[in-house]
Amino acid sequence: MNTFYKNLSMWLVIGLTMILLFNLFNKPQGNVSSLSYTEFVSRIENKSINRVRIDGDTISGTLQDGKPFRTVYPPNDDQLIPMLRDAGVDISVKESQKENWIMTIFVSWFPMLLLIGVWIFFMRQMQGGGKGGALSFGKTRARLMEQGTNKVTFADVAGIDEAKEELEEIIDFLRDPHKFTALGGRIPKGVLLAGPPGTGKTLLARAIAGEADVPFFSISGSDFVEMFVGVGASRVRDLFIQGKKHAPCIIFIDEIDAVGRHRGAGLGGGHDEREQTLNQLLVEMDGFESNEGVIIVAATNRPDVLDPALLRPGRFDRQVVVPIPDVGGRQKILEIYGKKTKMAANVDYEILARGTPGFSGADLENLVNEAALMAARQGAKEITLELLEKAKDKIMMGAERRSMIITEKEKEVTAYHEAGHALVAYLLPNTDPIHKVTIIPRGRALGLTMQLPMEEKYTHSKAFLKNSICILFGGRIAERIVFNEITTGAGNDLERATELARKMVCEWGMSDELGPLTYGKKEEQIFLGREIAKHRDFSEETARQIDMAVKDIIIEASDKVTGLLDSHRDVLDRMASELLEKETIVLEDIKRILAELRPEEHGTATDRQEPKTEQGQDAPVDDEEMPTEAAAIDPQNPSENRQEPGLTP
Repeated sequence: MNTFYKNLSMWLVIGLTMILLFNLFNKPQGNVSSLSYTEFVSRIENKSINRVRIDGDTISGTLQDGKPFRTVYPPNDDQLIPMLRDAGVDISVKESQKENWIMTIFVSWFPMLLLIGVWIFFMRQMQGGGKGGALSFGKTRARLMEQGTNKVTFADVAGIDEAKEELEEIIDFLRDPHKFTALGGRIPKGVLLAGPPGTGKTLLARAIAGEADVPFFSISGSDFVEMFVGVGASRVRDLFIQGKKHAPCIIFIDEIDAVGRHRGAGLGGGHDEREQTLNQLLVEMDGFESNEGVIIVAATNRPDVLDPALLRPGRFDRQVVVPIPDVGGRQKILEIYGKKTKMAANVDYEILARGTPGFSGADLENLVNEAALMAARQGAKEITLELLEKAKDKIMMGAERRSMIITEKEKEVTAYHEAGHALVAYLLPNTDPIHKVTIIPRGRALGLTMQLPMEEKYTHSKAFLKNSICILFGGRIAERIVFNEITTGAGNDLERATELARKMVCEWGMSDELGPLTYGKKEEQIFLGREIAKHRDFSEETARQIDMAVKDIIIEASDKVTGLLDSHRDVLDRMASELLEKETIVLEDIKRILAELRPEEHGTATDRQEPKTEQGQDAPVDDEEMPTEAAAIDPQNPSENRQEPGLTP
């Protein structure tokens, strides 16, 4: 209705303007005398008229004194022309034309109508009558989802039960604000959802609005800042104005770190426009007016770079961590996505969940989608567990490159390389079980050895880390023992083993010589968001000790692996032969080979439990280089566990 009355008022103004202009243009020009026909005849007889112009029944002209006049005469007066001639009046007659009155009006009014149309167009553009108006850059670009539109509830969100519990209070407030305000309580003005990418922060925010059944504004942090100074602050003000109109409501700001980073930090200083936008956001959230019923929900995967003023109580009062889901959470997420697709009845989501450690909700959705695409390409009517396993391998290891031409010599080297990794991983205690060993090229790797953790791990022992380094050296040592030569295939193995050993010494205090200290403070630029240097806070002598400690760990692992592979050369040869024949072997094949060649060692080589699955395989999959990264995983960032497979040229 407001829009109707606004348009009606505009057209009334335009109509009145046209009437005024019509009267203005049709008004007789100033100083023109209007004479009656009798007076006109008298002036002819008195010879006081200088010239006349006859236009139909209208006569205009000038008097002897130069004053203009006009009059109307009856066209059937035959005496007029002779009287004018006798009085010596200069006579001119306009040619009579049969004009179309519609065309006449159009021609006479076309310039004015064009001017009015242009004026209306520019005014609507300047006022932002449509999206992208000339002056609409100060308006918020938030998208509004009305109540009941694309409704998402907590039933659509799984794997983050603790985060959902934290947000139940927000939902209760939006449903019944007076329940809290009657007791003098104040609901948090802002909720910050922090977690790795793909964990469901945006989905969780939409679920809050769906559960509370309130309007939901969605905007990205980058939508605030433009090249014009003050635009971002204007958009923040307009966003809160719109929010108050629709209160109670939720305003969701995705990737808030784009506008909420530390002020006055970074290379070259802060961005003035960005800082003005942040200042306005701070004022609106904690400002001089009460934003009752407007709750800000923001999401970021870099809470460490946000300005402290943004995180203080009264602004973002509550910070909710949205982590990578555990095995139970992954199973629930897979069940949700499985209901949306034609999944086979015998698909065991528990097995699939165990095989996807470190997967976020977005990764699991992509897994199901990849399996659905594979099923469609094969003409299948449903998605089977086999297709899901293939999709998982494709995502974690890359697509198979069977068309890649490899010489027999390279293939043999790759087989021994992967057999070395797998045999060391099987023989050493306190390591993750073997899942699959393959020499089929995938992604950028010529071969892969995959281990699967038995359970979710957040900390790792010194023994586990040392054994992980040994596993990385298994491929290189196997090449040296068999071919008395080393290749570039172990380049990535060496790099990651060295990095892990240095972290053990410098970050985790696992060196007996250097003690439980950390060395080398990380320096990050706030705008880059990445580590660009390490501050050296130790002496040259300590630096030499660090280098020696790292080297000792590496040499110890190399010697240990050499002894293992030398003493199990027959098993190594048999595993490599089966790899050349079958291209892929699994844990059961390794057990069989060891039982045939060394029955006295079979079943006593490791002290770990082995996972039970339908196909005798373990659950979570890691690529060839996974042991190092799985060992070096940061408990706060488990998603970094999954790295690209290493090269085996």
